[in-house]
Amino acid sequence: MSTDGLIHALLLDGKGGARTLDWDGVRAWTPATGALWMNLDYAGSAAVEWLGSASGVDAVFAEALTDPDPRPRAVAHGDALLLIIRGINHNTGSAPEDMISIRAWIEPNRIVTLRHRPSSSVKAIVTDLQKGTGPVSAADLTVTLADRIIDHVVARIDVLGDTVGELEERVLSGEPGDVRSALADQRRRAIALRRFLAPQREALTKLGAANVTWLDKEHRARLAEVSDHLVRTVEELDAARDRAAVTQEELSSRIAEGANKRLYVLSIITAIFLPLGFVCALLGVNVGGIPFTKDDWAFWALCGVFAVGVAAQLWIFKKRGWL
Repeated sequence: MSTDGLIHALLLDGKGGARTLDWDGVRAWTPATGALWMNLDYAGSAAVEWLGSASGVDAVFAEALTDPDPRPRAVAHGDALLLIIRGINHNTGSAPEDMISIRAWIEPNRIVTLRHRPSSSVKAIVTDLQKGTGPVSAADLTVTLADRIIDHVVARIDVLGDTVGELEERVLSGEPGDVRSALADQRRRAIALRRFLAPQREALTKLGAANVTWLDKEHRARLAEVSDHLVRTVEELDAARDRAAVTQEELSSRIAEGANKRLYVLSIITAIFLPLGFVCALLGVNVGGIPFTKDDWAFWALCGVFAVGVAAQLWIFKKRGWL
């Protein structure tokens, strides 16, 4: 990564390849030279200085491009376009839900993208250009970038949905284990993803309908497909989140039901032994006058009375449907 904020500047050759430029090449570039893609680190001082003084980008949009926590959106400005989109974070040690913000200022022959953390989608496009199989124009690059980012989003939502499904099966099979914390974790991940995916869905819809000349019918059709894909993905995310919530409720219900059953059994046992305990306590007081203390048969008679009493209690419980 360049220390001055210029990650790469690629001059597209219109055939799927590109040539690398430095800052001097960027300053010498003109639209007649070809489509230029600049990828900047907005934390770099030279990149911020160039964006504010030499890029020709309106100050309002330049500020939006360097916003530390922007929400996804697409805003047309004449024949140029501001696009802010979020991608899955595949960097080592990072949570995928801590989505990477990619900001783009798109003109008919120039794209300026800004990010701070590396993006796998951007890296893939650069690799394609190095192989000669990449985008051929600014519009093609815009559509490809949106498509790659949404592909990674779809893959992440699929993983989340599969995980929720596995947890659901474990709950229904009666082997929940440590499912409660796992379900809560998946719900938090779903909420974090939806925070940006919901406005991103609207941003892609606006991008496809933007009144700019460099997006032709084919590009708009591809963007409509990408937008539709994201819409269905957000619906699947909502479904996974709702399934996780329902599974949590089912798990809580089963835990409460199990506790109630155990308490019910304890209540029955208490009800059976309460009168027996009362009689034993009454006969065990250390005072005179307790009958049959000298008779050997009295103990067995008392056991018989207890047996009859317990049988009578069980019969009453059974008749009333308590057992």
